[in-house]
Amino acid sequence: MIYVVALILALTFLIIGIVKFKVHPFFVLLLAAILYGFLTGMSIDLIIESINSGFGNIMGKIGLIILFGVTMGTILEKSGGAMVIATKILKIIGEKSIHLAMMLTGYVLSIPIFADSALLIMNPLNKVLSKKAGVSFAGTTIALAIGLTAAHVMVPPTPGPIAAAGILNANLGDVILWGLLVSLIALIPCYFFATQIASKVELPIALEPIANPDKTPALWKSLLALIIPLVLILLKSVLDYPEIQIEASFFTKSISFLGTPVIALLIGVLLSLVLPEKLDDTIFSANGWIGESLKVAAPIILITGAGGIFGKMLQNSGIADVITEGLSGVNIGLFFPFLLAVCLKIAQGSSTVALVTAASIVAPLMPALGLNEPFMQTLTVLAIGGGSAVFAHVNDSFFWVLTQLTGMSVKQGYQTQSVATFIFGVSAMLVIYIITLIV
Repeated sequence: MIYVVALILALTFLIIGIVKFKVHPFFVLLLAAILYGFLTGMSIDLIIESINSGFGNIMGKIGLIILFGVTMGTILEKSGGAMVIATKILKIIGEKSIHLAMMLTGYVLSIPIFADSALLIMNPLNKVLSKKAGVSFAGTTIALAIGLTAAHVMVPPTPGPIAAAGILNANLGDVILWGLLVSLIALIPCYFFATQIASKVELPIALEPIANPDKTPALWKSLLALIIPLVLILLKSVLDYPEIQIEASFFTKSISFLGTPVIALLIGVLLSLVLPEKLDDTIFSANGWIGESLKVAAPIILITGAGGIFGKMLQNSGIADVITEGLSGVNIGLFFPFLLAVCLKIAQGSSTVALVTAASIVAPLMPALGLNEPFMQTLTVLAIGGGSAVFAHVNDSFFWVLTQLTGMSVKQGYQTQSVATFIFGVSAMLVIYIITLIV
């Protein structure tokens, strides 16, 4: 019980500090994590270790990715490259289809690419498209974000679903096919949420002024910085896929290196440098475009790192074990793994951790739950995936990347991203339940 009370107190402290007293999220997150650690009786050594590893692990995974993504976006905006791409896309899809285009783009990109990386790559384009079409930036952002989330938790070769399928001995091909079906159906109510409700949230679009509006770059140049990193990351994902065994060669080793997200986005930054009319201190100096992007990226990186500390503190406190014990006596078939994943997600923030942990806990219970048939194993993986999406909030690093990158407040993040993930997870579980009644 102390863990739940401590979590509620820490979250209350966090929300009041940020929303009411306007304290910078980095310090409030850090203090909330330390408060939770002491309230749950964690040792001082474990609290310090959680701070160091929580911050360090997140920084190692996405710190430079955020920096390079923001830098690339700044150059795309200031050079006019993003506007050139947006104009072309609007001509093709029309202004009324932007939300659907963002959602499906996010969905496809998140299958081979981590959601954080894909969001950073797509944000500048989404921003300019929303501005040019005169539609709500909050609506298109949530359409993109929930598309990214859907594939991230339910469609291999994303690591979480692959790991869960392996732990539960589910057929990977079946998980992919049914995961595509369930997640796409579950996105339907999310689309209406993005267009009808999230779009009412006021979120100003702060575009960087185009340095030379009379001399915008060619379309093919503008696309290089976006497409090449995506292709490299995609190729690496394909080569890393367990079923594909290609003999090691110079090509495979090169793709393995170049397709690593941090290297791919660095290449994107370098390719974006072909867009400005000339390269001088306007671009490279501390007060130039790159200097400005560092100032924008720094608070995003720090806040995301503090979110990592909070999540790590929750993990190291043992709250997952408490939740497992609380639900262990509940025998409700597929709803047990779903609810377990929901609790783990809300408690510690990471969808991947929730997926893997829930699958590991459920694996020995499959016969008792009546889920040990091959088809039910597949649906169990998907139920856990749906649960691992539910209600992303302040202990989720993606929540902070999204809100800080777009200028959302914490309150707006709860109103949009948190609600959207709740709708997606619950909808996915309802679809799974209906499938069990039909098939």
